[in-house]
Amino acid sequence: MDSTGYYVADVRLFDGSALQEHAGVLVANDRIVWTGPHIRAPREAQAAKEVPGEGFTLTPGLIDAHVHLCFDGGRDILTEAKERVAYAAAKCIRNGYRHLAAGVTTVRDLGGIGSTVPDIARAIADGLCVGPRVFAAGEALTISGGHGWNSFARQVDGPYSLRKAVREQLRAGATVIKLIATGGVLTPGIPLDFRAFTTEEIEAAVDEAHKWNVPISAHAIGRDGIAYCVSAGIDSIEHGFQITAEIAERMKERGTAYVPTRRALIGIVENPDLVPDYVLRKGTRAFEQAHEAFANALKAGVTFVCGTDAGTHQNPHGCAVAEIQAMTQWGLPSIMSWQAATTKAAALLQAADIGTVAEGYLADLALWEGNPIDDPESARKPTLVMKSGRLLVEEQLTSLHSAETLG
Repeated sequence: MDSTGYYVADVRLFDGSALQEHAGVLVANDRIVWTGPHIRAPREAQAAKEVPGEGFTLTPGLIDAHVHLCFDGGRDILTEAKERVAYAAAKCIRNGYRHLAAGVTTVRDLGGIGSTVPDIARAIADGLCVGPRVFAAGEALTISGGHGWNSFARQVDGPYSLRKAVREQLRAGATVIKLIATGGVLTPGIPLDFRAFTTEEIEAAVDEAHKWNVPISAHAIGRDGIAYCVSAGIDSIEHGFQITAEIAERMKERGTAYVPTRRALIGIVENPDLVPDYVLRKGTRAFEQAHEAFANALKAGVTFVCGTDAGTHQNPHGCAVAEIQAMTQWGLPSIMSWQAATTKAAALLQAADIGTVAEGYLADLALWEGNPIDDPESARKPTLVMKSGRLLVEEQLTSLHSAETLG
C-alpha cells in the first residue's frame, strides 16, 4: 500500500449497502485501499493524515442523477436558455462546485445548451477546472415543438432522425442519452400527459443508444408515455408522476429505474409567488399525482435513484440531501434513500468504480455529523468532501491543518 493519503479513523461507515460502527477507511492516491474495523487498521494508516471520525458518518460521495448545470434554478429557465455558450459554461462550473460543497461528487446532466456540458465534463476530467464527475446527455431530444424545445432540447422527428441525433450527441461527447417522451411543467402550451414520440421513434433511440453501450433516460410524466418507454427498454423514467400500479410492476420486471425528482415539484409548490402562473398550475397538478405514483413504485419494488432536477424553477444546485429527505418522507426507507444516491445511482450510470466505499473504488467520500442514515432529517452540509482522493476546500480541512484543493 502507498504510505501517503488519508485515514478516516473510528467512523460510522455507510458503504452504500449497510452501516458499520467503529470503522476505518484508508485512502491512497485516488483510491480506497483498505476498509475494516478501526482496531484492525493496517500499519500504513499510521503514515496517512488522520481524519477523526468519532461522532461522524462517512458515506460514498453522493450522486445526483438528474441536473441541468447550464441553469441556476431561479425563475426563468427560458431566458437562461438564450445565453451565450461561454456564459453558460461559466455557470456550469459554478453550479458544479455547489454540488461538491453539498457532498455530491458525481452528477448526471440531462439537458443543456448545445455541447456545453459534455465539454465541461471533459474539462473537469482533464483537471482544467474544479467540479464533480459529470455524465452528460448534451442536448435532450424532443419532438418539434415538444417540451424543452425552447430551452435544453433539440427538436427531432422520425426513427431515422432519432438514430442520427443519438449518434451526433455521442459524437459531441455525450455519455448518456435523454428523450423527452411527454409534456412537461416548464414549457407553456403543452399538457403534462401529452405523449410525444411514437413507439417506433422511442424504440429506435433506445436501440441506438444501447448499441453504443450508453444508458438512455426518458422525461416521462404522462401514463401512456411512461408505458411506451418502459416497453421500449428505457433505462430510467424521470419524474414519472403518473406511474400506475400496472406500470410500476412492468418497471420492476424490466429493471427500469425511477428518478422521481421530488425537489422539482417542491420548489414550485412552496414558492407560488416566484414562478410563472402556468408553471404553478401544472406543477401543482403534478404534485397531486406524484404521491400516488411514488407509492405505486415503492409497493412494486422499483429501483429508486436520486435526482433533483436542479436548475429548474426554484430548484437550486446542491440539494441532493433534500431529495433524500423528501423520498424518505414519502415512504422510502431511509437507508434505501441513501442507496438511491450512491450504489443505485452508480449502477444506473454504469459507473463501476463509484458509489461504494470498498477497496479498489475511487475515493469519493463525504463526512457527515451524527447519523444521517438513520435520521435523514438531521443531515446538513458535510464537514468534509473528497473526490478521487483529494479534499475539497481549505475551510473543510481545519482538523487536518492542510489546504489541498480538489482537482
